[in-house]
Amino acid sequence: MDSFPRFVTLFSLSLLLLASSANPNPNPNPSRSFHRSPRRFAADLIRDLNLFPGLRGFDGGDNEVEDGAAASSSPRIVEKKLNLDVLGHIGSDVSVEELGHHAGYYTLEHTHAAKMFYFFFESRGSSSDPVVLWLTGGPGCSSELALFYENGPFLIADNMSLIWNDYGWDKVSNLIYVDQPTGTGFSYSTDLRDIRYDEKGVSNDIYDFLQTFFKEHPDYLHNDFYIAGESYAGHYIPATVERVRRGNKEKQGLHLNLKGFAIGNGLTDPAIQYGAYADYAFDMGLISQTAHDTINKIYPLCEHAIRLCGPKGVITCAASYIVCNTIFTSIILLSGNINYYDIRKECEGSLCYDFSNMDKFLNQQSVRDALGVGNRKFVSCSPIVYEAMITDWMKDLEVGIPALLEDGIKLLVYAGEYDLICNWLGNFRWVNSMEWSGHKIFAGAPMLPFTVDGTEAGSLKTYGPLSFLKVHDAGHMVPMDQPKAALEMLKRWTGGNLGGESSTPVAEM
Repeated sequence: MDSFPRFVTLFSLSLLLLASSANPNPNPNPSRSFHRSPRRFAADLIRDLNLFPGLRGFDGGDNEVEDGAAASSSPRIVEKKLNLDVLGHIGSDVSVEELGHHAGYYTLEHTHAAKMFYFFFESRGSSSDPVVLWLTGGPGCSSELALFYENGPFLIADNMSLIWNDYGWDKVSNLIYVDQPTGTGFSYSTDLRDIRYDEKGVSNDIYDFLQTFFKEHPDYLHNDFYIAGESYAGHYIPATVERVRRGNKEKQGLHLNLKGFAIGNGLTDPAIQYGAYADYAFDMGLISQTAHDTINKIYPLCEHAIRLCGPKGVITCAASYIVCNTIFTSIILLSGNINYYDIRKECEGSLCYDFSNMDKFLNQQSVRDALGVGNRKFVSCSPIVYEAMITDWMKDLEVGIPALLEDGIKLLVYAGEYDLICNWLGNFRWVNSMEWSGHKIFAGAPMLPFTVDGTEAGSLKTYGPLSFLKVHDAGHMVPMDQPKAALEMLKRWTGGNLGGESSTPVAEM
């Protein structure tokens, strides 16, 4: 989930910091000038804003983690089988004892002291089912949000017990969740140099993790492999897919059987998507025609700022964030206390939803022991990571997707119709305008009903490897709002039958 409305004031302060460092004349410390590298800039920004207090390691306790030569002698992955009590019927012929539920830490290879936390859930169906890597956005929000509220094997009840999720994606896939980038969820580092500020760092870390993960789980290496996620993962996912594709082509390690990627309510092409905000808000009755026309006058400035940001900008990218989000914040001010992830609801709490049960559950000592996370406090969304990725926000990640499509790698973009923050209209526009060999045919293709058990659950446009699905009666978190439709979507898409009713629909429990 994206939480930028809470940070506009802080980002204004960030911009002032950037402006002061850009002018070497009044800066008493020339080493803090505009000529710092992006990595140094990100670290200095975090330190200046005091966003990384109390760095502590926790491999089983509060001791600092080892790095350097000592770390190189330790195994890259430390994984344990989970033994969590889950209530209800599993919904599978496989017993709980036979299922493989795992949690672990991966010591990131090209870092100073970073460790990535992950879950791995073997399929309740068949071990030959596809492997799906799930990435949550934010940036800086833990994938446990999806695990416990969207598409994981189980949900958290109000009494802090786990119950089986009848529509968990582990019913049709072997499912991996990672807390990334470093500093998200249970992932951590004791060294500021490991903070990621762009998609190169993020995608390299995930690629390194995947290489080691499949070495530890070689039985799954030849399964079809997909990457999926939502929100700011609209940035993470294309970058990671491209990294896997490059690794395969250059024979850098294990060949991963990459088949496709799915982006749900994502931020991928900001220049197009920010231009859709006022239109969507007006169409949904959130703002008046006059307000729509006034807000749309900001868009040319936003579009120009994004062009100045480009693929490698730093100061200009931070500035474009401020300019463009004036569009979003203007709509929010005019719309009242709406939940910008689901405009049918009111915003409650810092994330507009009450996810407090997850924090309570994961901070129980018995759960921490089961997960092997020691005394580290779980934080659902990290402002540290959020702030560090400021210069990545307005980068265009659509630019690399056409080459992936030409290689036959499938892309599904899906979006709940009631989400404002990464709305379906903006996603539809960038997908529909994307230049690739099938562009004309895709652009001219009709939107067809997507039906589940004979009921229309969405509208689908598809041609070749590219598909777009608008999901009815759903907000930003489609698998939470429409769990049956989301599971059926995954099953059909990975099975090559997205456009038709499944011959074996997933039954309700």
